[in-house]
Amino acid sequence: MKQWATSIQVALVFIGTVVGAGFASGREVMQFFTRFGLWGPYLIIVSTLFFVWIGAKVMILSAELKARSYEDLNKHLFGETAGRWVSHLMLLVLLGVNAVMLAGAGSVFSEHLNLSYQTGLLVTMFACFLLLRKGMNAILAINTFVVPLMIGFSAFLVFETLRTPLPDHWLRVPNELSPWAAGLSPFLYAAFNLSMSQAVLVPLGSTIGDARILRRGAWMGGIGIGALLLSGHFAMASRMPGIAQFDIPMGGIARELGAWLHWVYVMLIFMEIFTTLVADIYGLTLQLHDRTKASPWLITAVLLLICFLAGQFGFGTLLSTLYPMFGLLSLGWLFLISRDRSPPPSKPSKPPRLQA
Repeated sequence: MKQWATSIQVALVFIGTVVGAGFASGREVMQFFTRFGLWGPYLIIVSTLFFVWIGAKVMILSAELKARSYEDLNKHLFGETAGRWVSHLMLLVLLGVNAVMLAGAGSVFSEHLNLSYQTGLLVTMFACFLLLRKGMNAILAINTFVVPLMIGFSAFLVFETLRTPLPDHWLRVPNELSPWAAGLSPFLYAAFNLSMSQAVLVPLGSTIGDARILRRGAWMGGIGIGALLLSGHFAMASRMPGIAQFDIPMGGIARELGAWLHWVYVMLIFMEIFTTLVADIYGLTLQLHDRTKASPWLITAVLLLICFLAGQFGFGTLLSTLYPMFGLLSLGWLFLISRDRSPPPSKPSKPPRLQA
């Protein structure tokens, strides 16, 4: 039972790391799947298979290598020198992703809470800094609370969508974009999110150390991500093309359901953005502390300040520009880890104990 409970925690952290600003708001689902019409569900299934397969490989390989940060994993994949340079590039990419997360929080405040965009950035930065003082246990705890709520509310949105006049609209919308763009989309999405998740999955795999627990957690987490993708696609596709005008389209859908449900879902979107920001900043802090030996709190503060400055460009602009480009950069990483044939790690004598 303890091993199953730990696997569930792994799955929830996996889901919470991937389900960030772009995902929870609906912008990622729109960019990579919904805009391709009836092809969307099939593209989501392909991405889900990669999440299960590669998510397990990242965590199990990290446990075998006893990797302290994602740089150790990249050195294994690319070699000592190339791995260091790949990690430098990933550091910059992760900074860009975290800027998107922070900008997403600002958009939640400005679009749905009637507060200024800058207020959203500052409040989120301060809360992130305070929570990170608790380390990995804080990441486990917050995802254990937030992710089940997001899953439950996504199921509710699907149920409500079935009651709309055109619930099967997504089955009849043709793909008017390039078939090549549609075919590449699930690989870009999976490569980008999995490579960015290294910041959390690598230390998580090393902390757990048990291949069976990690593999089970990857299966549950990957399937959970796929289910959330399908529910978001279903809800948005039935309301296309009007829903595409929102920076946070899922918030626009929640607004249709009544005032209190709208507020609940907006807070869930914010919490999902927040969990990914916390997890990614934690991974970056570990990486930079390993290199510089500077104070972790100073590193965290500097990282958040950089994200604040980059967040001035706005959420929609950052996401639509950076995410596809980062996906292309991540394809090489996805190819190499899919070909890795390292033996599985030995099983620990006792299951790990993690405080939530």
